[in-house]
Amino acid sequence: MNDKILAIIPARGGSKGIPRKNIRLLAGKPLIAYSIEVTRQSRKVDRVIVSTEDTEIAKIAERYGAEVIKRPQDLAKDDTPTESVIEHVLYHLEKTEGYYPSYVMLLQPTSPLREPSDIDCALKKMMDENADSLLSVCENDHFLWSKETITPLNYDYTNRPRRQEKEWELLENGSIYITKTEIFLKEKNRLGGKITTYMMPKWKSFEIDELFDFQLVEYIMTHKLREINAEKMRNIKMVIFDVDGVFTDGSIYLYENGKEMLQFSRIDGKGIELLRNHGVHTAVITSENSQIVKQRMIKLKIDEIFIGIKEKSSIYEMLKEKYSLTDKEICFCGDDIQDLELIKKAGLSCCPQNAQESVAEVCDYRSPFEGGHGFVRDVCNKIVGMK
Repeated sequence: MNDKILAIIPARGGSKGIPRKNIRLLAGKPLIAYSIEVTRQSRKVDRVIVSTEDTEIAKIAERYGAEVIKRPQDLAKDDTPTESVIEHVLYHLEKTEGYYPSYVMLLQPTSPLREPSDIDCALKKMMDENADSLLSVCENDHFLWSKETITPLNYDYTNRPRRQEKEWELLENGSIYITKTEIFLKEKNRLGGKITTYMMPKWKSFEIDELFDFQLVEYIMTHKLREINAEKMRNIKMVIFDVDGVFTDGSIYLYENGKEMLQFSRIDGKGIELLRNHGVHTAVITSENSQIVKQRMIKLKIDEIFIGIKEKSSIYEMLKEKYSLTDKEICFCGDDIQDLELIKKAGLSCCPQNAQESVAEVCDYRSPFEGGHGFVRDVCNKIVGMK
């Protein structure tokens, strides 16, 4: 697909219903982070831009990998149409870069449950049907009544249909809008020309407008993430560990003669044994050139031990080739920023409770246990429990 796809996420700072809503934490991340992450994980979106007048939102958006275009204050009012914000971004890009996307996608940060596959599938559907615009929907499975006339809107109560037999209406869920740029500029509307829809399940269609919505979506998200991680754990054939902050708590004990002592947890050893008994290979890659670490890993019967390694990625790729593995079959456990590259590569990434926040934000699983105090055993138990 050669068409340029631009995703725009509008996020003003002055939300009234929930103050600072767009950066309020949801399951440990700012709300806006979820919309940024799905576009960056999409295979088809070329650019993602956050439009905001707020400095703090801009900094958070950039931290999660989005570009930012500052909008003027007169486009950040309660009654500012979203279309005006999109138009501002398009004209800004055309003026400053000569950039003209073929399609513009609107992703509202209040819909955090959409997935990268939803974005890619919606784009494919729109192009397969040669549509000019698309909106995401879910099925409305409720019997509706008019508030004013107290009459039914979508069924006959004297001949009440069975739910499974009724042809239900479509509900606009506000999650994804895609428009050909030329249609948008002509109509000044996110929808125009030949319109098509992309169906999403109800659980992905919740929007955050009230404080209760944060609790509801967080509950859905937490339980859905457990299902996703369980599936990832079933695929694992090798677990690769860092050492400091993973097998240890990161502390170093020094004797007067300068010799070092490290503390390991005995319960982690049983976890490694459980992996071995279930046919899961193990490896350690650490930047520390420590004979203490080497001796401990040999005692634990770790399959592959690499100490004093500054460039971990090359070892990762070598292990992948040696054991004929894919990324999806590898779990990586780390706790600090030097581990981020492998955390993002591996099919399953895990970190201890006390990991650096930049690591915890992108890990699939954040253990309730700290490094050196049961983290390794916890990960081993989780993986073995899925076998």
